[in-house]
Amino acid sequence: MDSSAVRQRMVQKLAAQGLSDPRVLEAMRRVERHRFVDSALVNQAYEDTSLPIGLGQTISKPGVVSRMLELLCKGTVGKLGRVLEIGTGCGYQAAVLSELASEVYTIERLRGLHDRARDNLRYLRLPHVHLLLGDGMLGYLAGAPYAAIVAAAGGEAIPSEWTDQLAAGGRLVAPVAQRAGSVGRGAVPALGVPVQALVIVDKTPTGLRQTVLEAVHFVPLKSGLA
Repeated sequence: MDSSAVRQRMVQKLAAQGLSDPRVLEAMRRVERHRFVDSALVNQAYEDTSLPIGLGQTISKPGVVSRMLELLCKGTVGKLGRVLEIGTGCGYQAAVLSELASEVYTIERLRGLHDRARDNLRYLRLPHVHLLLGDGMLGYLAGAPYAAIVAAAGGEAIPSEWTDQLAAGGRLVAPVAQRAGSVGRGAVPALGVPVQALVIVDKTPTGLRQTVLEAVHFVPLKSGLA
């Protein structure tokens, strides 16, 4: 599949939706999303939609991936340092992160997806991307501290292990369960209905600062291996 023109159109649409960080736009332009989806879904690879990748999991929409990574990069210059991704999935976001960070640790609890991501990423030959099989709720202490942490699954709260492993001045972006009335921009269900929202946590000299943004929908964050 010659996807360069299709990817360019995808990036143009992302820019029209408000994505402005040139680093993220270029990363989204460079990474071939069709390599990370089933062959039967290749024609949908550059649409702004999530797609099934097996084991009840999905590859996130390009709009959501780029939004989270732009939030992660905001306020920084050049490449991010060491980054931890919770939930490797098929490996697509890790590939995009590889364009934005000097080193990427990405952890997946489902062996089938871990193996698939390894196969998907092999052709890219990325020595600075480390694929881990493990419980993402525990983070990955051996690689800490991290300049940034991003999660592709949403829980009831952000595990303390993640914030403990975040470097001073670092930023974490993750979906977290909220009450509808506390969610920022974007359409949300009726008041009182549990929803997920994107949450930013900044590790400042005076402690953790949390910002709740728009409603999102991610697979649930779970512990253990499977």
